[in-house]
Amino acid sequence: MTKTAVKVVGAGLAGSEAAWQLAIRGVPVELYEMKPLESSPAHKSTDFAELVCSNSLRGNSLSNAPGLLKREMELCRSLIMESALLNRTPAGGALAVDREGFSSYITEKIESHPNIKVIAQRVDEIPQGPAIVATGPLTDGRLFESMAEFFGGEGLHFYDAAAPIVSFSSINMEKAFYASRYGKGDADYINCPMDREEYEAFVRELRTAQEAEVKGFEDKAVFEGCMPVEVMARRGEDTLRFGPMKPRGIIDPKTGREPYAVVQLRADNREKSMYNIVGFQTHLRFPEQKRVFAMIPGLEKAEILRYGVMHRNSFIASPGKLDRYYRAISCPDIMFAGQMTGVEGYIESAASGLCCGINMARQIKGMPLIDFPTSTALGALSRHISGYEGASFQPMNINFGIIDSLDERVKGKRARYEKISARALGQIKSMLELITEDIR
Repeated sequence: MTKTAVKVVGAGLAGSEAAWQLAIRGVPVELYEMKPLESSPAHKSTDFAELVCSNSLRGNSLSNAPGLLKREMELCRSLIMESALLNRTPAGGALAVDREGFSSYITEKIESHPNIKVIAQRVDEIPQGPAIVATGPLTDGRLFESMAEFFGGEGLHFYDAAAPIVSFSSINMEKAFYASRYGKGDADYINCPMDREEYEAFVRELRTAQEAEVKGFEDKAVFEGCMPVEVMARRGEDTLRFGPMKPRGIIDPKTGREPYAVVQLRADNREKSMYNIVGFQTHLRFPEQKRVFAMIPGLEKAEILRYGVMHRNSFIASPGKLDRYYRAISCPDIMFAGQMTGVEGYIESAASGLCCGINMARQIKGMPLIDFPTSTALGALSRHISGYEGASFQPMNINFGIIDSLDERVKGKRARYEKISARALGQIKSMLELITEDIR
């Protein structure tokens, strides 16, 4: 057992997973958690790895990316997955868990491990390394200020709004077309044209669609700086036509004329497998987004990879600040894990903690770090947070759009995704001896 203790700050999903991966590799851990002394407005329980919103860990099939990520984590001996499978509840094709049982199991495992010392204490500064900071998207106060200073005053941001992202393969290009406004650029945008009847029906539904509930810990004033598309729709019949749906300068090649209104989509990654609905930041409930945005010509069967969100969370502008091992580039013995790195979701947060725990243990022992391939879900997430090259870095759920595509053409989305999953799991299995060689 190494004598070097790693400080892990935060016992959420990411911190708990990181602490566990270190402990089972013989590395002593000091796990700092402010509960039960203090609690954020989002948390109710004193247990670790609390699920603050849904009890669903999303899809469990290998034809969806969350299912692949969970299987990869399970192979890597994830504590979060161990608890999820032991505490699962019926939920069709999703993996849902008994919320209390899930967190209670993880808390008991963490507190009873001889290599983990739990310290009930609020941490207000980034500790000296080796350390893993996993304090979540509600990080505030002096620790937030410490992180902003650590990243040079520019590496820590809020996101107030994000528009939905759809997969390119689900866009109906029989109705949509490539074009740039006034022909400028290289036809970089996909355009979904609407006639007057389609536009007016869309605006009517948008005005009355159900909005998501604003949690008590979220800042309602945020909406003043970034207006949701549904609010614009309620401000006047033509507000959207003079805003994000402006048709001026866009010619529909099918008619040779400007459409009455147009929805534009912009590539969100280098591979152009994901497209952002430009200007469509929204606060609608997710089912409502799916229903109303399906009225857009060309998006009738759009696969939404990331729903639009309107809330105020802190996260690191990780590209250029963190490397693919979640290490601070300026200080490699300090890692960051969880949603603050730019991964979004329960399982994604735990996955980042798993990678941090595995590689921090190896780094301390002088062993080569595990470099998960970008054709796996684990590797794709680390690439997203470290190598994103788009215009605006935003937190992202795991999806097949960020995982390396296949070299061959496979007919049918389900078959294609299952083949991507089979390839990824084959790669993880081939690495298991290396990944688990230092587990005791």
